[in-house]
Amino acid sequence: MTLRSGSTRVDAETVREALERRDPFPGTAGFAGEVDGRLVRDVLGRVPLFLDRESSNPPAPADWAFSPVDLEDPALAPAGTVVDGDGPNRVWDLPNPDPEPDHDRALEAVDRAIRTAVDAVRSEDAADTAVAFSGGVDSALVAELLDAPLYVAGFPDSHDVEAARTAADAMGRELTVVELTHDDLERAVSRVARATGRTNAMDVQIALPLYLTGERAAADGFDRLAVGQGADELFGGYEKVVRLDHRVEAETVRGAVREQILTLADQLPRDVLALEAAGVEPVAPLLHDVVVEAALELPTELLVTDETRKYGFRQVAAEYVPEAVVHREKKAVQYGSLAARELDRLARQAGYKRRMDDHVTKYVRSLLEREEP
Repeated sequence: MTLRSGSTRVDAETVREALERRDPFPGTAGFAGEVDGRLVRDVLGRVPLFLDRESSNPPAPADWAFSPVDLEDPALAPAGTVVDGDGPNRVWDLPNPDPEPDHDRALEAVDRAIRTAVDAVRSEDAADTAVAFSGGVDSALVAELLDAPLYVAGFPDSHDVEAARTAADAMGRELTVVELTHDDLERAVSRVARATGRTNAMDVQIALPLYLTGERAAADGFDRLAVGQGADELFGGYEKVVRLDHRVEAETVRGAVREQILTLADQLPRDVLALEAAGVEPVAPLLHDVVVEAALELPTELLVTDETRKYGFRQVAAEYVPEAVVHREKKAVQYGSLAARELDRLARQAGYKRRMDDHVTKYVRSLLEREEP
């Protein structure tokens, strides 16, 4: 048996029972690996699992890995599947429950689930945990419930650094600011690209501030970095979910939220692998099974309103964090930290002009090629 788990430990018996009952939410923060000769990856894909595209059937031990670096031609195993001699077979599907009509009961369930998930993280030794803190409501709630040290990475004039400082002040907390430089970005780009197996500009821009935050936390002696990931997907945090615009296929808000949840299986490996490369174990309490279950039962009115995204989530958070933080809108990490802007600047300084197709990606690949023996 070779099994990896998310924020909280998972044993093989839990996975066996989940397989037998076809239970997508057996009370874990995700898992992947080999159990009884079968490869498994949980329903949300919270733990990366890669297969070599030329793997044998069933895959031999050398044909799969938790990191793309360890395979010749890696591809992500589909979330919710078992891979054995019959190939990948879906065992777990994301449930689609009816919405809870009682709003108070729905919010109480979310509150209880989040506290349960954080307690599970704390039981694994919270003293070894820091929090990636952007100053937004997601990371603020995690930080308040965990009561762990706060870290933010960004360029000195960035939105995230200013937002994190004012939010930490409002919460009465100290904050460690990782002030980024061009040297930091250039040094980290190839490490992030290599660890994640991704060179496209968007993925690298997102992963860079996470990597540099994790690197600093690891240098300060922390083994784990808690993040607020999952809140936007689970609780209706995207404008496209409110507008139901061309970026979503669903015709309802709850359907659009479901679409966003299903994107996590591709997004999370990037972030997990970047943080592991930085020397910390990622911890995502808002992606624990109990939180996902509670979120799936929220009615539309508790997901978004005409004025507010993540409406129900913010109501829960208001019980723990200051009002000014609860209603603060955040920027995506690559923009809030200015990592995207400054990586673009570095690419142009290196001769990769904007008139070139996908000039930042070309720059990232050039840095990788420079390091090849």
